[in-house]
Amino acid sequence: MTFDYDLFVIGAGSGGLAASKRAASYGAKVAIAEESLVGGTCVVRGCIPKKLMVYGSRFPALFHDAAGYGWHVGETSLDWQHFITVIDNEVNRLSQLHINFLAKAGVELIPSRAALVDPHTIEVDGRKVTAEKILIAVGGRPIKPDIPGMEHVITSNEMFHLPEKPKHIAIIGAGYIGVEFACIMRGLGCEVTQIIRKDLILRGFDRDIRNEIQQGMTHHGIQVITNNVVTAIERVPEGLKLTLSDKDREPVVADVVLAATGRTPYVEGLGLENAGIDLVPSSLEGLGYSTTNAIAVNEFSQTSQPHIFAVGDCTDRINLTPVAIGEGRAFADTEFGNLRRAFNHETVASAVFSTPEAATVGMTEDDAIAQLGEDGVKIYRARFRPLFHSLTGAADKTLMKLVVDAQTERVLGAHMVGEYSAEIIQGVAIAVTMGATKKDFDATVGIHPSTAEEFVTMR
Repeated sequence: MTFDYDLFVIGAGSGGLAASKRAASYGAKVAIAEESLVGGTCVVRGCIPKKLMVYGSRFPALFHDAAGYGWHVGETSLDWQHFITVIDNEVNRLSQLHINFLAKAGVELIPSRAALVDPHTIEVDGRKVTAEKILIAVGGRPIKPDIPGMEHVITSNEMFHLPEKPKHIAIIGAGYIGVEFACIMRGLGCEVTQIIRKDLILRGFDRDIRNEIQQGMTHHGIQVITNNVVTAIERVPEGLKLTLSDKDREPVVADVVLAATGRTPYVEGLGLENAGIDLVPSSLEGLGYSTTNAIAVNEFSQTSQPHIFAVGDCTDRINLTPVAIGEGRAFADTEFGNLRRAFNHETVASAVFSTPEAATVGMTEDDAIAQLGEDGVKIYRARFRPLFHSLTGAADKTLMKLVVDAQTERVLGAHMVGEYSAEIIQGVAIAVTMGATKKDFDATVGIHPSTAEEFVTMR
């Protein structure tokens, strides 16, 4: 059978872009369909605009800290319209850059939503085309709990387009998106209330990291309401009133409410059933939370149809941009480059751009103990005030931690809370991925004075 394309990619986010360009470099005829801005969640409504907001939110603290070094900073103010406009301009610039990269690679871009008609046929832009292989890389979308009044609530998608800076923002959710936006908005001068279902934020991260960030957030003026869920939201003259499950607590009233209660694979309307593609259900606990579905794949990103593949957040494995890129390139190498390989999901480093910032790679302490037992794990931990704050008077602390196999001395995990955590852990991740031992860390000469040197001086 003759096909219109060797590869048709649905979704021009991180994974789809990486896979399409790599496959085209091997000589494949490739098309990619995208209904929104090219670049996906990361470029358009995630990593990039979020990190730019993080940068912007940290200037007030720097102005304050400068006084400890003798600088006198005058009255400051934020031009909100300028702030959101320049971020949006950068998003559009990057999106256009990715369009140019596709053109240079010889990939045909179809600006339309695509859906499967049968295992080899795609309906896109009002026509039907065929492809020998299909890659689904549609990413995910934010979800809201199904509770009364959710029509008044925004998601992370809308956070980058608020018409004005909120006076008080309430955030529902304990994940990294909720935590990061809580810290961003507090840094920008908003009153912030974060409501979480359990006693700690960031489920799945190392418990010391979770504690340290939550303490730091509280220290910076964020009100964290624990062990509560929002049962209803209604508009009142003062703003939006959030009723909590704890009847002894007063309702929270804010002018903006953000639902940061998770993301789900964006598989609706793709016609997966027409192609016989299996899904994997995953449930979210708690009031108003629903079951979501991810595309089931094997280690080579292959679905239940051997010629249809899926990468990135729609598979709900590790939902990070570099992972989607790695999965996409591994797929293209395997299917078009005669280089069969699976992407390694072990020791994937990640960061939370909160205030204080955190980063992590490898096993948490609890994971290591579950695998090796209490006696099989050694923990090395340091908590201190960084040199920078010796003159600012700030009470901010840095936490650094190594999780080590007691028998082999291999470093199983490295975790950090404090300034430049992401930059530091990125380098440490190389050592952890290579299987470095605690002796290897000890044998490394530290750079003094620096925060990073603590990773090679812990005893």
